[in-house]
Amino acid sequence: MDLSRYADLFLTESREHLSAMNHALLALEQSPRSSDAVGAIFRAVHTVKGMSATMGYRAVTELAHEMESVLDRVRRDELEAGPAVLELLFKGADALEQEIERVVQGGAGGEGESGGPAAVVIAGLRAYSAAPVVAEPRLAAAPSASRTGGRLVRVRLVRGTALRGARAVLLVKKAATLGAVLEVVPPIDALQAEEFGAGFSIHLDSSAPRDDIVQALFAVGDVDRVEVDGEETIGQAGSPAVVDSQLASAARPTRQVRIDLQRLDALMNMVGELVIARGRLEQLTKRSDDPALEEVVAQAGRLIGEMQDEVMLSRMVPVGQVFDRFPRLVRDAAHALGKQIVFSVEGNAIELDRSMLDEIGEPVMHLLRNAVDHGIELPEARSAAHKPADGTLTLSVARERSTVTVRVEDDGKGIDRVRVLRRAREMGLVEADRASLSDDELVRIIARPGFSTADAVTDLSGRGVGIDVVMNRVRAMGGAVEIRSVPGRGTAVTVRLPHTLAIVRALLARVRDEVYAVPLAHVNETVELEPDRVRRVQGREVMLLRNDVLPMIRFRDLLRIDGADAARHQVIVLEVGERRAALVVDELTGQQDIVVKQFDPARESLALFSGATILSDGAPALIVDVGSLL
Repeated sequence: MDLSRYADLFLTESREHLSAMNHALLALEQSPRSSDAVGAIFRAVHTVKGMSATMGYRAVTELAHEMESVLDRVRRDELEAGPAVLELLFKGADALEQEIERVVQGGAGGEGESGGPAAVVIAGLRAYSAAPVVAEPRLAAAPSASRTGGRLVRVRLVRGTALRGARAVLLVKKAATLGAVLEVVPPIDALQAEEFGAGFSIHLDSSAPRDDIVQALFAVGDVDRVEVDGEETIGQAGSPAVVDSQLASAARPTRQVRIDLQRLDALMNMVGELVIARGRLEQLTKRSDDPALEEVVAQAGRLIGEMQDEVMLSRMVPVGQVFDRFPRLVRDAAHALGKQIVFSVEGNAIELDRSMLDEIGEPVMHLLRNAVDHGIELPEARSAAHKPADGTLTLSVARERSTVTVRVEDDGKGIDRVRVLRRAREMGLVEADRASLSDDELVRIIARPGFSTADAVTDLSGRGVGIDVVMNRVRAMGGAVEIRSVPGRGTAVTVRLPHTLAIVRALLARVRDEVYAVPLAHVNETVELEPDRVRRVQGREVMLLRNDVLPMIRFRDLLRIDGADAARHQVIVLEVGERRAALVVDELTGQQDIVVKQFDPARESLALFSGATILSDGAPALIVDVGSLL
């Protein structure tokens, strides 16, 4: 049987179990005696082991088996989950991830033994699993004939139990904690080889109450029924009501299926083309006087809109699917730098378009690394500043109006403006006599490619590829970045994103003969420009709007358009976070759902646009990058 067609499914499910494994390891590090955390790790490793054995991936199975052996000893209190054991388990999780990726991609050794880093980890795991035990229960070997005396315990496993032999041995070991095991039928070797039917028997020399024996054996799991002293107890999994429920569930059709993301992307592209066609069709229909045609076009438009909503909803996934890997990243970075950091993630359940979630992962990773390396101080430095030795780092996600905000906030030392200014002078980014930097200037300087204040290059930073990567990636997605930093108190970096990259609502604005699209997510309101509202402050034009003074941005000047100006102008009040501005255009021509198309701007072109689209009349239009204007 060719199992290679299930490789992608194996990879997807393994990643889910690896994520659960890492979260449980972090929990165990905080509470070394947490049986729940140990159990969660064991279940994840056990499941990966079973799946990899089914697929024939021996390298993965071997590594998972050794991790399982160590975890089993921790679970039975034969081994303490101290720093050395935890570090080895963390390395085991990393090696397991590498091995899974390697064997799925057809790397050498996929069918054979583990090699490279995995072999080193396996050797370390075997050293712990082979160490002397604290109190290993002895199991009597089964004689050739049945013994007399003792209490007869019959155990029947649930139908379809995975690794039946291992489960049976665990049950025998559990029974041994209640008394002396006089005999096992069939013998232990036969149980381990799964050479038995649904049940087996244990002759147990024990004075424990019957109910205690029954309860202890059911606690092992996958037990259908237990008979002690001739009285049988049926477990929940084997009760008639549960069996009926299981049969009913099996009869019901599957309610969920896994869909390849490429298919969703293709479907989204087709829906996008339908949206463009809908706009064109509606415009052409306005020129006709056929009521029947108008009715059909309106109905088709509603159906296309509903299809668009459904496809977009099918692409929405919780941010936790990507953010779940960050606690481990922060933990490893903090350990490497000798820092103590309490990291928390808020808003994991908030959903975002999958394509956007994939894009935002790397920028958030850079922000977290910068916070760990540059922001949060060493414990002794924090204590000297009368701060707790443990720094706090928070990654939060929230919905604000029609955008999603991702915020990375720390309680560290804040951005050293003096050091940034000194470095900016050395690089010739500011005048030699500049004495201070405004917030906007600070952001623009630290976001320049190659800018870094680090004295040395480390595994985490120093190469100047942090904030500039964030700014460029976020702007390419039609978002914006804000930075707020207070010396001695910390830094907060806020990323604002639209809900989706594919189809957005936009305001259409004309400047001379061209129409441009401004995403409505950043539009606060529109007004007509009145000359008596315009003032000059420090050589810059501003507009008075009620109680606000807004910087004015004339789009014609940005586009370097000469010629006669329009008689009257319209103003689009833009808003990104706490920043606002008044964008002056010639005319507002309406609103439209636009399909975002990425494009490569020509060299030396203006960095004002984040993409392009096709309007309902078939004409192309550029999409304004609002973040670059404010």
